[in-house]
Amino acid sequence: MSVQTKRATVYLDLELHKALRLKAVETSASVSELINIAVRESIAEDADDLAAFTARSKDPLIGYDEMVKKLKQDGRI
Repeated sequence: MSVQTKRATVYLDLELHKALRLKAVETSASVSELINIAVRESIAEDADDLAAFTARSKDPLIGYDEMVKKLKQDGRI
């Protein structure tokens, strides 16, 4: 089973591109593979964040001033 791909043009900072090419050589991966991995990891991290937000959506809201007072009462600031 092969994965379908789509060609895209990406403009990278010159030093970032150089580092990416070096990593590709050292890991025997292509630049495209490394970019795909990085994008997948970033999207997975976003999915984790969204799940955490959803899980806490029923938590009561607290204002900044109330939070500062609570931290001061607890001796944290």
